[in-house]
Amino acid sequence: MTSAHRGTIFLETARIVAHHSPAAEQWLLTLEAPECAQRAAPGQFVHLQCDPALPMRRPLSLLRVNPDQGWVEILYKVVGQGTRQLAQQQTGQALSVMGPIGQPFCPDPQRPRALLLGGGVGMPPMIFLADRLRRDPQAKPCVFLGSELPFPFPIRPSRLLIPGLPADAIGTLALLEDWGIPCRLSSARGQPGCHAGYVTDLARAYLTPLDAATRDQTMLYACGPEPMLRAVAGLAREFDLPCQVSLEEFMACAVGGCAGCVVPIHAANGIAMKRVCVDGPVFPAEAVYPA
Repeated sequence: MTSAHRGTIFLETARIVAHHSPAAEQWLLTLEAPECAQRAAPGQFVHLQCDPALPMRRPLSLLRVNPDQGWVEILYKVVGQGTRQLAQQQTGQALSVMGPIGQPFCPDPQRPRALLLGGGVGMPPMIFLADRLRRDPQAKPCVFLGSELPFPFPIRPSRLLIPGLPADAIGTLALLEDWGIPCRLSSARGQPGCHAGYVTDLARAYLTPLDAATRDQTMLYACGPEPMLRAVAGLAREFDLPCQVSLEEFMACAVGGCAGCVVPIHAANGIAMKRVCVDGPVFPAEAVYPA
């Protein structure tokens, strides 16, 4: 049997178009990678060479993609040897990139109200998904993002109303506001304009006043640390909403060969071990975090 992901992952030599650190060891990297840019979908990732002298690649989520101009943008945080060496790479240098990899988010046209929740380095897939959804005239995305580090994007007070939210939630990402997408931010570190709490606080405040007809049009999407995803799955059960989550997992090959990133997935016929790289990273929340 031919694996579904074969023939969909491309290896190309990418050129660094832009590379800078806007805040707190978080870096924005733009790569000229036309093969990947043509095919990438929200929720997918790339397996990137961090330095020509470093044999192991690193899996990194896609933040934005421009298929017409042939570039992809990545947000990453320096956490170890690989990302530390990646941060030393300069504009104009070449890096090998493998991608796009994985199963993306699958929006449901029957549920056009999309609530997107991102935490920390889980923010990029939500921004990529918001960018794609804004191009659908039927979609109505709303985005809540949380970070314990300074947000690596410009923030300003929002002019787009979101009913039911706490009074301290006034800040938004300028990028999303310019796209016409309602967004609010949260942080437990007292960042100006951010709700002093979690994205799940904002989500509950948003969902609680919705009537039954509106909830029937709503779907949750999330990416972030495991405790956050578990809490989002609980929210989905509480409000009886479908939810897709993107998992973060250590991986070596990223193409399904080593099975080093397997997680237990719950199905009607029992538990199956699935590879986050190619069977995911996006899974139904109830399959990862059953009641």
